[in-house]
Amino acid sequence: MTTQKKGRVFSGARPTGRQHLGNYLGAIQNYVALQDDYECVYCIVDLHALTTVEDTLNLRQNTYEMALDFLAAGIRQAETIMFVQSHVPQVTELHTILSMVTPLGKLTDLPTFKDKVRQNPQNVNYGLVGYPVLMTADIVLYKSNIVPVGIDQAPHLEFARETVRSFNYRYNTNVLIEPQMKNTEIPKVLGIDGVEKMSKSLDNHIELAATAEETQKRVMQMVTDPQRMRRSDPGRPEVCNVFSMHKIFSPAEEVAMIDTECRRAGIGCVDCKKRFAANLNAHLAPFRERRNELAKDMAAVQAVLDDGAARARAIAEQTMVKVRKAVGLP
Repeated sequence: MTTQKKGRVFSGARPTGRQHLGNYLGAIQNYVALQDDYECVYCIVDLHALTTVEDTLNLRQNTYEMALDFLAAGIRQAETIMFVQSHVPQVTELHTILSMVTPLGKLTDLPTFKDKVRQNPQNVNYGLVGYPVLMTADIVLYKSNIVPVGIDQAPHLEFARETVRSFNYRYNTNVLIEPQMKNTEIPKVLGIDGVEKMSKSLDNHIELAATAEETQKRVMQMVTDPQRMRRSDPGRPEVCNVFSMHKIFSPAEEVAMIDTECRRAGIGCVDCKKRFAANLNAHLAPFRERRNELAKDMAAVQAVLDDGAARARAIAEQTMVKVRKAVGLP
């Protein structure tokens, strides 16, 4: 018996290559879970990456590495559409049309644009300014009505909703669907430095596809309670990044034991890290096994992306036929 789906979800992710724990806890787990209740459209947004990436040498490989991680994590290609953004040319056409109903001031007022300008003032290109318009095209092209977002992404989704209303009003149509927000609590996963958000660029990450040995090495570098200088000092689990990970990946009884023993110096940071590394490796073992099998046949992975793009193009063209007619294009 087929379960009735609640709607169609769209989400896009930049091709950053092999994914890390922050990606897994912040997005990939949610992507996998959403498949149970929604039709899912997941896009590897390579065009978006061009707005900030000047060296595209690894773009293709990064795309395949991300696809491998998604599939190994549990994305079910038979029911979920997973594809590469640039493989559906209709998205750039819709982006151009939507840009005609978008005031420039709305784009430059977005907090994320201002942040990008501060971070990289020498590379403020047109694509960066128009990023939210392309994002809107991504969402509405595939008739998606649900978008899972964290609180920091809410302004972009509200922008998309306003753009849809502007388009439909100007052309007296209801062709484009106004997407609804599905609030997703995205945890801030700290890197092994215990200070900054986990990030490849900061080299404070733990890759999902790393070997067990590589994972243990990274875990042993993790910063714990800065006030616990000696093994005999009592610790404070509530401020320890390793303990925060234990709460996610370790059994409840072990978490309770570490909480108690750390506070009375019954367990040291080295032992605590070793326990976490063992539990993390055990959790990721099935993922790594599936990934290794998938990586043996990259032609099959490419076939998944090609099939996803073909299915996405079919939906996209249906949308664009109606958009062109509404706009009055000959």
